[in-house]
Amino acid sequence: MMIKLGRFFFRYRNILGPAAFLVALALSRPEYPFGNPLLNIAFDIAGAVLALLGQSLRVVTIGYEYIVRGGRNRQVYADNLVQGGVFAHSRNPLYLGNVLIAIGLALVIHACAFYVIVIPAIVIAYASIVAAEEAYLREKFDGLYDDYTLRVNRWWPRLTGFRGSVAGMRFNWKRVLVKEYNTTFLLFGALLCLWLWSEYCVVGASALPSLSRFMAGAVLWVALYLGVRTLKKSDYIAD
Repeated sequence: MMIKLGRFFFRYRNILGPAAFLVALALSRPEYPFGNPLLNIAFDIAGAVLALLGQSLRVVTIGYEYIVRGGRNRQVYADNLVQGGVFAHSRNPLYLGNVLIAIGLALVIHACAFYVIVIPAIVIAYASIVAAEEAYLREKFDGLYDDYTLRVNRWWPRLTGFRGSVAGMRFNWKRVLVKEYNTTFLLFGALLCLWLWSEYCVVGASALPSLSRFMAGAVLWVALYLGVRTLKKSDYIAD
């Protein structure tokens, strides 16, 4: 059942998260945890830290050894069994990063529907996808994959020996730029917008920045995004 569900979720994995967030935004409004502004600050900080930790995990993973497991014709597919870099410590570091980002954003906005819809939906979706991928990898790589599962945790990374795992490897910042600039910019934009929305819902218009500051920030964000996008498409950046 989980494998069939995972194959379905895999086909639509890029829109599941945003769709769940939009549904949650439509169904509930942010509020301070237990009506406490100080506790809300703690939630905001914890959420931002978790989200940035998740994105950092994605960046480090892709920078050291990129995994070509994006599927073929929207089906689970892998060219080879990647076991180096961060994949020597967690079998699913990119998915783990996504889960941390989702939890972090939920903490920042602190709306009931995010806890009862978004987080469970993300966890179930990725657990199913991992089940489908594991079935595929076990069939394709047989004993090699079984040996890998015995050495490396499915989710939580082993926190020791990382220096040895990346010894002799080069951190590929160009690949990070090409593969992760969209996610990084969207994450920072989402953190800011969700925080402003949550403050507006509780405090009102006084919590929002002035129009001039908002526009200046938006222009800066767009300029940086377009600059990085242009750099990505230039001949200087070659993956």
